[in-house]
Amino acid sequence: MSREGREADGRRKRITVLDPQELYTVAEDAPQLSEPVLVVVLDGFVDAGNAARLAAEALVEGRDTTPVVHFDVDQLVDYRSRRPPLQFETDHWASYSPPTLDIVALTDTGDTPYLLLSGPEPDTQWERFVAAVEQIVRRFGIRLVITLSGIPMAVPHTRPIGVTAHASRPELVEGHTAWFGSAQVPGSAVALLEYRLGEAGIDAMGFAVHVPHYLARAEYPQAARTLLDHTGVAAGLFMPTESLTKAAERTEAEIAEQVENSEEVAQVVTALERQYDTVAEGRAGAGAGGLGGELPSADELAAEVERFLAARDPGDELPGDDPADDPSDPDR
Repeated sequence: MSREGREADGRRKRITVLDPQELYTVAEDAPQLSEPVLVVVLDGFVDAGNAARLAAEALVEGRDTTPVVHFDVDQLVDYRSRRPPLQFETDHWASYSPPTLDIVALTDTGDTPYLLLSGPEPDTQWERFVAAVEQIVRRFGIRLVITLSGIPMAVPHTRPIGVTAHASRPELVEGHTAWFGSAQVPGSAVALLEYRLGEAGIDAMGFAVHVPHYLARAEYPQAARTLLDHTGVAAGLFMPTESLTKAAERTEAEIAEQVENSEEVAQVVTALERQYDTVAEGRAGAGAGGLGGELPSADELAAEVERFLAARDPGDELPGDDPADDPSDPDR
């Protein structure tokens, strides 16, 4: 199989892709839905605040799921980079928890069916994986693909949570003001998926929620709830957010306590609030043209994403630990 792509200078090139149908199997009793939406959450790239993971968990919590498609992870996952757990008991291996990359059917709180693709982001064969998803989209008559992610941003937790919306055609993101201009960021399978589906004339969009950078490696359920709110509006679905709302209330209280007990942390949050308010004023005046202020810029977004990818260890849950994270630093 081959598909067209483009060179950096815009010229067309042909990409050879091995048969994508060999990457997945369709369940024999897979339901036939009427123009469903497919929500995509892939683990392994940027997910600041664990926003997308928490959102996916909330979608399936307490709800029945029906298998639709099973991907062959042996062809897609590098086990040595993400070693799946095996349970050892005294003198033998007792169990193994293999990674799974599946599409399941489930319903929203109003009993409207939709599809969810979740699991590890493929380490290899991105073009083949994307071609496989395109086949599945056409086979099941999927009308819209929505990807979810969280990105670290120099924003305070005390202000409304922002979202960057992107899509294969501008009509899908009408009403969403652009936060950034042009930026080059590390690639991901979900970004390539949206790009290729758009080339194929299939509606695809995504929401990247803005997570305060000092909370990027903690769980931030507020961001997950924001993702589901936006997904529900775009897809015409009623997403379950009750558990996330309760978790968000607990998290807000914990953050407030830590800020109150640290003058240094409070100063950094105050600086972020001033920066946010300045940029928000410029954004209101710029309309759909993007931000009117200099911060945060597209280049800073790219740098923040790269820092997030380079620092996977737990910690840095609140600001002030790293001078490089201080927005009041003029050299930042």
